Amino acid sequence: MKRIILPNLKKLLPVLLLLALVLSFWAAAASALSAEKSMGKARLEESLHRAAASCYGAEGFYPATLQELTSRFGITVDESRYTVYYDVFASNLMPEIIVLEN
Repeated sequence: MKRIILPNLKKLLPVLLLLALVLSFWAAAASALSAEKSMGKARLEESLHRAAASCYGAEGFYPATLQELTSRFGITVDESRYTVYYDVFASNLMPEIIVLEN
């Protein structure tokens, strides 16, 4: 009985190792993609906050609209991936900027 199982196991071992390698590569790629998506959201939010602060430092007031902020500082928002909430209370107070993934 052992003689029949052992040769079959030796034949399957390379296939099983290849399968394990492919699965681990797939899991790593999925993890990297997920991390990149969350980093993109954080990067966009940080860029918008920095641009608003730069505008306040240079001109003494925050931009009144998101469109004004993005056009002035060359920030592009992928509206298919993100929704940006930009709420200005007063021109001398930092606006509330929230980036949400669609």
